[in-house]
Amino acid sequence: MSTVLTEFADGVAVMTINRPEARNAVDLETTKALAAAIDEFESRPELLVGILTGAGGTFCSGMDLKAFARGEKPALPGRGFAGITERPPAKPLIAAVEGWAAAGGCELALAADLVVAAKDARFSLPEVKRGLIAVGGGLLRVAKALPYHLAMELVLTGDPLPAAEAHAYGLVNVLTEPGGALAGARSLAARIAANAPFAVRASKQVLSSAVRYTDDEAFAAQREVWSAVERSADAQEGARAFAEKRAPVWRDQ
Repeated sequence: MSTVLTEFADGVAVMTINRPEARNAVDLETTKALAAAIDEFESRPELLVGILTGAGGTFCSGMDLKAFARGEKPALPGRGFAGITERPPAKPLIAAVEGWAAAGGCELALAADLVVAAKDARFSLPEVKRGLIAVGGGLLRVAKALPYHLAMELVLTGDPLPAAEAHAYGLVNVLTEPGGALAGARSLAARIAANAPFAVRASKQVLSSAVRYTDDEAFAAQREVWSAVERSADAQEGARAFAEKRAPVWRDQ
């Protein structure tokens, strides 16, 4: 049985970490399989939004510590932990979280663009409890997703953050009943997939990179992206469809 299951339909790629017996801990085999799934998602033009989730009621418990103790490192050069954290996909990615998103699992959720979580889900960066630090993007991203002092508490204590609290502070976009995270993510993905694909990718590109720039640099970078968007066929189609009071037909160009 593959450690990563994929389902491609209706413009959405669902990628499921499939190691429920290990609480979906990520080893090197899983890392390579996730990277391959992301590459297929990125390469297929009909797929507009990705969903990352876990089998068996757990999102991901992080790095497989047994494999780590054997000398295995679940990361790829230039791509990071699980083949995702250093180079997330250019297309939007939604994390659908049930149960625990712990350690590297929390870092995968932080690497996603949107998070849908069951009400009983929990997020944690417990690396300090094991003599480690959250170098898979956790330390770099958590203070952008949460208020500084709350992020520091999460990192320094290693204690979990309940999904309801994560939602209140904006880390989680949508809360669902237990067992409903994937369905909630599919609903959110459908709302995104209804929009112009080129514009969606361009919007993610600008927004995700904005924190790295001063205002002047940000507007310069945005102008470069906008020059391609305003010349696109989809931009013309969106305007025509609005004027003609009909649904647009996107061409992704």
